[in-house]
Amino acid sequence: MVYKFLVGSEEAENFKLEIAIDSEDTFLRLRNAILDAAGYSKDQMDSFYICDEDWVKEKEVTFIDMGTDSDEDIWLMEDTPLAELIEDEGQKLKFVFDYVTERYFFMKLNEVVPGKTLHDPLCQRKEGKAPKENIDFETFSPAAVKVVDTSLDDLDAEFYGEDEFDEEEISDFGELEDGIQ
Repeated sequence: MVYKFLVGSEEAENFKLEIAIDSEDTFLRLRNAILDAAGYSKDQMDSFYICDEDWVKEKEVTFIDMGTDSDEDIWLMEDTPLAELIEDEGQKLKFVFDYVTERYFFMKLNEVVPGKTLHDPLCQRKEGKAPKENIDFETFSPAAVKVVDTSLDDLDAEFYGEDEFDEEEISDFGELEDGIQ
């Protein structure tokens, strides 16, 4: 099977790629095809994230094992075939190419072509100019980054309850812990 991915950026709205790649190929080969098409170097740390329909990250496929002590599965780009984590048209992904500022490309599996194979990944279409690969921190504008307001000042007090709590209202967590093995 051949997968055709659409790749785009919010930073450079006119930038678009269409990458065709065999479904049995690895995430590493997809990474390299994207970086080549964008004119980026391959010496940076980056990751793919498999996302849900609302672009929420679910699974990470990373360039190298960061040695995190986690119960979650670790997928490495060079060892993971695309078909292992992606199978449906419309699947959404993010390709984080700049970890420091969390800049990324949006990706979507636009088409699955059954009965075909592809020896090497191919950039079938390229439009516009890719955003800069690296941002100079001297000129980096935090205003360009979407910031989530984490303050609680404007939230409805009824949602969180009163400012003070009553110790008698809190259940005995020891009972809960005894039930968990």
